[in-house]
Amino acid sequence: MTSSVVVVGAGIAGLACARVLIDRGVDVRILERGAVPGGRLAGPSVDGRPVDLGAAYFTVSDPAFRSVVDGWQERGLARPWTGHFEVYGESPHAPEVSGPVRWSAPGGLGSLAADLAAGLPVEYGVAVGELAGLGPAQVVLAMPAPQAAAVHPPAGAVAEEQQWRPCLAVALRYPSRSWPDFAGAFVNDHPVLVTVCDDGDRRGDRAPVLVAHSTPAYAREEAVADVEVAVREVLHLPDPGTPVAVRYWPEARPARPSGAPFALVDGVFLAGDGFGRPRVEAAFASGRAVADRLCGTGLAKSPRSGDGAR
Repeated sequence: MTSSVVVVGAGIAGLACARVLIDRGVDVRILERGAVPGGRLAGPSVDGRPVDLGAAYFTVSDPAFRSVVDGWQERGLARPWTGHFEVYGESPHAPEVSGPVRWSAPGGLGSLAADLAAGLPVEYGVAVGELAGLGPAQVVLAMPAPQAAAVHPPAGAVAEEQQWRPCLAVALRYPSRSWPDFAGAFVNDHPVLVTVCDDGDRRGDRAPVLVAHSTPAYAREEAVADVEVAVREVLHLPDPGTPVAVRYWPEARPARPSGAPFALVDGVFLAGDGFGRPRVEAAFASGRAVADRLCGTGLAKSPRSGDGAR
């Protein structure tokens, strides 16, 4: 039986998986093609402030995730943001009165991934194109299933089942905060927009920055101008916004996430937010579930201090 694990992907799922395994004494390598951890939590810095272009927020219901979030809150890395999102759209929808508490991070959601990655053996700038060369280790592909299928073709069946959809995220800066206070909004029945978030409210610095996420039909970089116009029209803004950051996500969200917490396909584990409700905490729980399964097969050695993510 192999005594080591290679986790490909240093997003929330991969980091959660690796943290549990390492805390239980398993030898782990973490390979990340990017320069920083986080996956869709990572975001750029614009004029010295972070902008979240991937996940807009996270919610908390999983007990293990709750303990991690409590630590983030104590250290000022995360904060409760809002329990209310507006609802706009062509069809008559009442504004959402209440909902789960949505959390944000003053330093951007990527700062939370960086905290999870602290002390872990992450190798950055390593693009894995195939499984050959990873040795006899057990492999965990912590990434959207379409990306996993490019590395491990049998995962294509999972990708097809989950039906991943693309998205274009656009950060828009304005001359001033020329809109009524709101945290964020779901935009229903709109050809261009899915959500709009007040990034200044989300970050807590009141910067005049909005972040919009497009529908799959407008998920292409040449549609930035269409997204800007749509935001202006939906929010009745007097001035156009200047796009300051743009990110195209080819696999932003699964239309049909799997009910199981992970998949095991021809000996390779798949983990991420395609399993369970497509949220940050689902990715965290998925990574931990894979680690628990691996430790249940006898991979774990003498436990170290702790039992999971920091």
